[in-house]
Amino acid sequence: MRLRTLPVSVAGVIAGCGCAVWQGGFRPLPAALCLLFALCAQIASNFGNEYYDFKNGLDRKGRAGFRRGVTEGDISPRAMKTATFATLGITALLGCSLLFFGNWRIIPVGVAILLFALAYSTGPYPLSHHGLGDITVVVFFGLVPVAFTCYLQTGAWHHLPELLTTALAIGLLAANVLVVNNYRDMEDDKAVGKNTTVVLFGRRVMGCVYLLSGILAMLCMVPLWIKLPLWALAVPLLYLLLHVLTWRKIVRSRGSALNPLLGRTAFNLLFFSLSLLFVFVISRQL
Repeated sequence: MRLRTLPVSVAGVIAGCGCAVWQGGFRPLPAALCLLFALCAQIASNFGNEYYDFKNGLDRKGRAGFRRGVTEGDISPRAMKTATFATLGITALLGCSLLFFGNWRIIPVGVAILLFALAYSTGPYPLSHHGLGDITVVVFFGLVPVAFTCYLQTGAWHHLPELLTTALAIGLLAANVLVVNNYRDMEDDKAVGKNTTVVLFGRRVMGCVYLLSGILAMLCMVPLWIKLPLWALAVPLLYLLLHVLTWRKIVRSRGSALNPLLGRTAFNLLFFSLSLLFVFVISRQL
């Protein structure tokens, strides 16, 4: 399941809940269902990535990243394939339950989420093999969960500029988790022809992208910051401090030393989304 990266899907839902709180429309049941849906979708994608990367010969034993169960022989390929599609089925059922809070227009979004969960690793043009994984993460861990978690609670598209900039910020920070993952695996990926953005552009460039993504995420939320109390600026400032400290360690690390920094990047995102929720709750009370 790759537990260290699961905060990425949690963060998008939390930020969406924060936006719903700010708009006065928070509803706990659809919020909880969105959280379960997001977690199951990410787990299914992780399972699929493990199975299809093994099937396509893209993993090797003793890799610098986290232990791959199928490649190391801990889990049979058949069991992992079954787990992938069983989890996708559970995700689909959870998505159907959200129809009680939305309408038929959310069906194409749910279908797209399920398709892209697999298209990330397999299909005629696997996204993660052609430098498109980062964009996919921005969309499906930022724009989609934040916007639709809020919509399914409020029932409308209020404060759309602030909602979309918040969603974009979360997506940029989520993509940084993938950057660290691919930064660590650059040599392994290059050897098997897996063209991630780090393979295509190199560690130096993507290290700069990591840093700039965090800064851009805070800047793109300016339409929201100017509407919040002045003390709320402590959130982006504190995030940027954590972000820069993590970045400095990333560009100086290689191999398995990047594993804790992958988790820290995910934690920084979760911290930011929780802080944002706190700001929205307090601002709503004032």
